[in-house]
Amino acid sequence: MMSKQLNRIKVILAEKQLTNKWLADELHRDQTTVSRWVTNTCQPSFKTMIKIANALNVTLDDLARRDII
Repeated sequence: MMSKQLNRIKVILAEKQLTNKWLADELHRDQTTVSRWVTNTCQPSFKTMIKIANALNVTLDDLARRDII
């Protein structure tokens, strides 16, 4: 069974040619935590999603997987 992709952080980072390390540094978070978000192993809180959206200069809608909205 494939794991569900609930966010598009990985896709957006790739589109913007940014790394997990860059996002971790921007949010003052551990790289391991960001890696878990990027691989959808766990999901960031709503408050953190807002911070991610701001750091990446995208909307929350952009971060969410389209077919679950």
